[in-house]
Amino acid sequence: MAVIVNIETSTDVCSAALTAEGQILAHYEDFGGRNHAALVSDYVKGCLDFAADHEIKVDAVAVSMGPGSYTGLRIGLSEAKGLAYALDVPLIGVSTLELMATRVMFSTLDIATETIFVPMIDARRMEVYTAAYDFGLSRLMEPQALILDETSYGDLIATGRPVLFFGNGSEKARALLEGRGAAALVPDVVPLAVDMVALSELKHARREFLDLAYSVPEYLKDFQATKPKALF
Repeated sequence: MAVIVNIETSTDVCSAALTAEGQILAHYEDFGGRNHAALVSDYVKGCLDFAADHEIKVDAVAVSMGPGSYTGLRIGLSEAKGLAYALDVPLIGVSTLELMATRVMFSTLDIATETIFVPMIDARRMEVYTAAYDFGLSRLMEPQALILDETSYGDLIATGRPVLFFGNGSEKARALLEGRGAAALVPDVVPLAVDMVALSELKHARREFLDLAYSVPEYLKDFQATKPKALF
């Protein structure tokens, strides 16, 4: 039984969960904004306290690697690296886009097997971090930073297969997607640590671990600093 501490900080939501054999043993979530630096350590401590109280040994630490918020990803990965080092357990990296896709796949929706899953994370203005997957998580479109226009996702929609769009970047694409084939928007899908369990356990079973020293988030594009606003 692999017991894993899962950490997710790629968007405005901060979360952590302790999981084992597909079950959620403990979890903590905050939807109030970018409070990751203040919250994630306490959430991880809550998971560790649960494990200690129940005499459960932690076998690995998993972290959502992005794409997403530059600051959030750095906070999450730093926390995960430090915890894995302190516990002397392996570190697992999970794609945020795959995490979102599996959440929709495992939802209670009546989803056809030929459905295409398209996660979209807001990257400001009309840009999103996105990819496309089938039910087996095979990539139908590689992860990328995409500037949305009227031709976006044309190849996927032209297949005639149902296409589900979701994530905090999907709403800005509503006007571009409405009336195009079998495209549909799934609301209220955010990456959460509780939804990492399938991917983190699979990677643990395959022993797909990250290098503690050299692993970095999957930003998909270079960081662009913004000029601070004048105070007066």
